[in-house]
Amino acid sequence: MRRSDAFLATSREDRGEARDDVRLAVRAGLVRQFGSGLYGFAPTGERVRRNVIDVVAAEMDAIGGQRVSLPQLNYRDVWEASGRWGSFEGEMFTLENRDDVEMCLAPSHEEGVVHLVDGFVRSYDDLPLLLYQVESKHRDDHARNGLLRTKEFTMKDAYSLHATEAGLRETYREVRAAYERIFDALGLDVVVCEADNAAMGGSTSEEFVAPVDSGGTLDVVACEREGCRFGVTDEHRDFGAYRREDGDGVDACPDCGGALRATEGVEVGHVFQLGTRYSDAMDLRVDTADGDQTAVEMGSYGIGVTRIVQTLCLQHADADGCRWPVTDHGTVAPYEVAVVPLSYEGDAKDAADRVHDELEAAGVDCLLFDDREQTIGERFAESDLLGAPTKVVLGNHYAETGEVELESRDDDTRYRDLDAAIAELGG
Repeated sequence: MRRSDAFLATSREDRGEARDDVRLAVRAGLVRQFGSGLYGFAPTGERVRRNVIDVVAAEMDAIGGQRVSLPQLNYRDVWEASGRWGSFEGEMFTLENRDDVEMCLAPSHEEGVVHLVDGFVRSYDDLPLLLYQVESKHRDDHARNGLLRTKEFTMKDAYSLHATEAGLRETYREVRAAYERIFDALGLDVVVCEADNAAMGGSTSEEFVAPVDSGGTLDVVACEREGCRFGVTDEHRDFGAYRREDGDGVDACPDCGGALRATEGVEVGHVFQLGTRYSDAMDLRVDTADGDQTAVEMGSYGIGVTRIVQTLCLQHADADGCRWPVTDHGTVAPYEVAVVPLSYEGDAKDAADRVHDELEAAGVDCLLFDDREQTIGERFAESDLLGAPTKVVLGNHYAETGEVELESRDDDTRYRDLDAAIAELGG
């Protein structure tokens, strides 16, 4: 995309409307605050959000998930049936429609998925099922920490249904492993912590927590050894056993023996074994092989898409702006490549146009700085603020040698002629 055609709401100045913990996302033009706990995604931020969703959905599809879409508005009766009306931790938005019938904005969709399959799933032969959606959720949370605690947010929520407890445990392990692959593909460092099921019910749950130096929503002690995902949060009853009074972690990880570090964290995913909590309450049963009936075993699995956008910034940003990780999967950056000419005229313009057009044709998201009003310094600053992983610089070196500079967001620079640069970035 050419910068002259793009809606880029970037700013080198801090916006007074934003809190410190979300200010980078505002400065980079990713989001705009609409009020307490409400944020809109600008085109650049929407690119990041969609890229995150694509990673999540691809992995859910790979393990047999089928995508659905459930209504966000629910009538009271389905929540009465499950026993959760008015008890969702005081966070449920409720209202009355024009017929004076009570409704809510669904904070989760366990009830919805039971209603969706009831009458269609009749036999153990119809199971297992893994259904997921990526939709907005609404919770009347205490708004804080920018995108981490909002009243409306994007969530990937999935639900599995099984004829046996053993089947539930198997899918739970599959989804848990898929979550690890998702966070690895996003470049997000996470630990896995035992958790309380709280309003969700069920027997077993674990949360995926991203350690951050500051700006988190909870305290966590996490193993620092690569490949180990042990962690424990301050919401766990044994948290004190892993944290000294001086605030540091205990000496050794109980899983691998590595060093533990006390820091802040952000819950980015949660997996639950719900058992028959909802099927018992809502009478969801299937025929068994011996002609009897059994309550359906269920699992519930969530990933906070909106949270991930800010958490990636918390883990990876530097003083110049966003630094979106590049993994074997790729990157969720809004633009993979920024084409930055010293001046947009003459041979440099022709070369910059060619790089942009051929990379776009190859499927590479590319931002061409073609605004003649911008200085070269402003172009570099905006590219860093947006976090483009690679800059193609057509500056004095290009004018002298015909080679462009390929500069990574981490300031690693290599030189290529025009054909080689296009081949390398577009391959």
